[in-house]
Amino acid sequence: MARGLRRLPRAAATLLLRTLPCAIAALLLPHAAQAWEPSQPVELVVPAGTGGGADQMARFIQEMVTKHGLMRQTIRVVNKAGNSGAEGLLDVKADKGNPHKLVITLSSLFTVPLATGVGFNWRDITPVSMMALDQFVLWVNASAPYQTAPELLAALKQKGPNGFKLGGTGSKQEDQLISVLLETAAATRIQYVPLKGGGDVAKTLAASEVDLTVNNPIEAEGLWREGKLRPLCVFDGGALPYPAKLSNGRAWSEIPTCMSAGIPAQYLMLRGIFMTPQATPDQVAFYVQLLGKVRELPEWRDFMAKGAFRQTAMSGQPYVDWLDRAETYHRVLMRESKLIAK
Repeated sequence: MARGLRRLPRAAATLLLRTLPCAIAALLLPHAAQAWEPSQPVELVVPAGTGGGADQMARFIQEMVTKHGLMRQTIRVVNKAGNSGAEGLLDVKADKGNPHKLVITLSSLFTVPLATGVGFNWRDITPVSMMALDQFVLWVNASAPYQTAPELLAALKQKGPNGFKLGGTGSKQEDQLISVLLETAAATRIQYVPLKGGGDVAKTLAASEVDLTVNNPIEAEGLWREGKLRPLCVFDGGALPYPAKLSNGRAWSEIPTCMSAGIPAQYLMLRGIFMTPQATPDQVAFYVQLLGKVRELPEWRDFMAKGAFRQTAMSGQPYVDWLDRAETYHRVLMRESKLIAK
């Protein structure tokens, strides 16, 4: 070693002698702790049927993660829609400490426990990220005579109790909540028909098996494009911010609000991601970062426009605070609608 060093310039030899012990020590020390990441495929639970808004978003996230190589492991989407989605929620709650299981939630996160009395609360699982807020649109079959929401409202009043059938996802969930708000506006009763999922709801209306629905935009968008469904109004405080023409020269932005049509009802639905209980901060941080990468993709922007989503995203304490407020709001809505389990 010394002979080899004599051939080097003095300054270089001195530097080598000083740094060599540090380099050897570094090799002997344990590797620095790596940030957590999944070590096996990740299961993404959908507490709803196939074809609905939650299912479509889950499968889109799955596709984007794979297409762009956003993580080393794959995502597997699993639908667990039993008992109005309680099956999926309870499955995630029961799998404590499993960082390889996620759930994409609807606002049934709040309504299902209230409606069924099942032992679940959103605090039982770990909030990760709000992906967006979803709209509800009042739809009729394209062959129906009603061109506007006021025309439908007048028909509801004229025909009387249970003269119209409204198809919706599940029982005592978001769709039925909105149907109660619609009943209040029309001062009549509407026959509510519970169906498996948003995809089935849209198809049932297209087949004229029900008279109206309150589907999410992405669930009915394809049938609107095909000229089979007609949107009358959106249950939001403002117009949808998507001006691209989609069907018969109309855009999402041209659909009037239900408020302006004399239906005093607004409702936005959660599209959020949660983990199982006892997730660590590092594990949550990984998925927050992963989902942030998904939202940065141009394909995500196209997906948001296709489904006319409100692009509201949050994580951490702001997300927890929002969930707390939303729970209180849904408790009031469910109580006033007489949908809380006795």
